[in-house]
Amino acid sequence: MRVAALQLQPAGPQANLARIGQAARAAAGFGADLLVTPEMGLTGYAIWEDIPRLAEPRDGKMVASIAELARSHGIAIVAGFPERDGETIYNSAVLAQPDGALTIYRKCHLYGPLEKAAFSASDRLPAITAIAGIKAALLICYDVEFPEMVRAATLAGAELVLVPTALPRGAAGERVSQSMIQTRAYENHVFIIYADLCGEENDTPYHGGSVIAAPDGQVLARAGDEEALLMTALDPARYASAELDPYLQDRRPEIYASK
Repeated sequence: MRVAALQLQPAGPQANLARIGQAARAAAGFGADLLVTPEMGLTGYAIWEDIPRLAEPRDGKMVASIAELARSHGIAIVAGFPERDGETIYNSAVLAQPDGALTIYRKCHLYGPLEKAAFSASDRLPAITAIAGIKAALLICYDVEFPEMVRAATLAGAELVLVPTALPRGAAGERVSQSMIQTRAYENHVFIIYADLCGEENDTPYHGGSVIAAPDGQVLARAGDEEALLMTALDPARYASAELDPYLQDRRPEIYASK
């Protein structure tokens, strides 16, 4: 399976969609089965006053545009957008597949007061969806920083975790990009695709540092702090016989307290 991750400088809805379309075309030319783009990548992330105006239901134009790109380029695409459900707005991501199938995930862990004021948090774990024969789960940004979320997806059968993100610049962002993503991949023996925004938007600077990590914690591809399109191949069979610590087999859930 070949995959791609777009690191995007947000520039408004029309420009963002055009850039995603360009990336989908390039990734499809590489032979990729999947393109992951950033959190709220269709509208931009730090657009707090505009979120109520731009939010759309899942049958709106934004999702339809991504579905058409997936169909026309023959590649699955993950894209983040503000989803309206009546009077409620969620920080959501859609996985659109070339055959028209759509999977939508709503972010469970909202980061900071601005997100918590703009969105409602979901209480539903991600569904498991097959992409080119590999079982995948969607999370969004801060979700992946909670080990329970990746472990829950893994226990549900995920081999690949897709994470659109809007990671802020700074020491905390560097720790997530440089070490936490690889740790989540290794402790669950899954692939992780972590696609970030970059540059600056409405005085909000983004870290960049998008990364694709393997089940042994190794980095398969990494971006710097500018726009980039990462592309690599994922080979689950390569890790099936690797000497990885048997965390999943040696779990003892009967002694773990949940509070």
